[in-house]
Amino acid sequence: MAHIIETLTERGFVSQLSDQDLAKKITQPVTVYAGFDPTSDSLHIGSLLQIMLLAQFQRHGHRPIAVVGGATAMIGDPSGKSEERNLLDEETIAKNLAGIRSQLEKHLDFESKETGALVVNNADWIHPFRFVDFLRDVGKNFRMGEMLGKESVRKRLDSEAGLSFTEFSYQLLQAYDFLHLFREHNCTLQVGGDDQWGNITAGTMLIRKVEGAAAYGLTSPLITKSDGSKFGKTEGGNVWLDPEKTSSYQFYQYWINSEDSDVVKLLKYFTFLPIEQIHELEKQVATEPEKREAQKVLAEEVTKLIHGEDGLQKALQASRVLFGEEISGLSDADLSGIFADVPSTKIEQSRLNEGILIIDALAESKLCSSKGEAKRAVKEGGVYVNNSRVSELDATLTSEHLASETIMVLRRGKKKYHLLKFE
Repeated sequence: MAHIIETLTERGFVSQLSDQDLAKKITQPVTVYAGFDPTSDSLHIGSLLQIMLLAQFQRHGHRPIAVVGGATAMIGDPSGKSEERNLLDEETIAKNLAGIRSQLEKHLDFESKETGALVVNNADWIHPFRFVDFLRDVGKNFRMGEMLGKESVRKRLDSEAGLSFTEFSYQLLQAYDFLHLFREHNCTLQVGGDDQWGNITAGTMLIRKVEGAAAYGLTSPLITKSDGSKFGKTEGGNVWLDPEKTSSYQFYQYWINSEDSDVVKLLKYFTFLPIEQIHELEKQVATEPEKREAQKVLAEEVTKLIHGEDGLQKALQASRVLFGEEISGLSDADLSGIFADVPSTKIEQSRLNEGILIIDALAESKLCSSKGEAKRAVKEGGVYVNNSRVSELDATLTSEHLASETIMVLRRGKKKYHLLKFE
């Protein structure tokens, strides 16, 4: 197997190294950590790069640690932020931490004796610290000139929002995380995005001063899309790893809509496909872009990674639904995700007991402007319930026609949809 640094470089993960000879320094298995911010009970795909980075290390025989910042989330990291964010209380952080841990456990092996992953909460070692003790034991090792020289600090100092002392102290806390993990778990490498460079090098400096030992940092580039828009964002907000926040269909659609100029980079980051296979897909992007084969592979691989095989099959079924496949076996959440931009009408569920004439449903939903137009549409064969054609003028909709728990899907023509939601 290739050296981990060689693999990461080949796949585009390496932006900055605290030691250019890091590959030569890693001759034995090491313990490596990355931090995750518990600002929500779910991670989003912006965090997926660091998960993949830890997973790559583990696959190469190294031990990963995921640090969930239960303490530092109460402070707020100024890195990459234009203004101070709202601070979280302990109850919210505990809830968020539990959700994140369950997601990390899907992607890292926690059972292996030699390389088993750990999830730790920095509140466990930071909360017991008294303020004066922290200043004496940790703060004395930092020089104001160095702290003020960090890029993340300079940017905020020059901004209208400015920088509070609370945020300014963040780099001391993250540096102490590294020192604690070095002492407790012999962790000698921290990884993160480029915006974490200042915090990471603060940690390597602290370990050098306090322990007289070498520790290292590696950062990955911050992903941006070729059109300049932010990676992991849609008009509806973040693309989450939690299926309750982003359905498998919406998740799949995000990846399959990747631009040709982005897809190869994303395949290298977010799949474990052999680099040779990715190079073949890259050739297809150049010679047969209309087939979008690389996008299909990317969407399937990442959806399966996050949502499992069942989630992938649901996403594929949902995609086929939009091309006219009969709708069945989907939930309200699935249909709401698939038809997020489709108008809907709320109807009392009790009306299903007597049944609703298809003509009335078409008129009420405004798919047809009148009952007369509705009759003509049915006669012409252009009306569908759950993508199944309706041919009888006296067809009656009952609970048997529900496509999910409470939703029925009407369609007129090829693409004009409307949801009936029964409450």
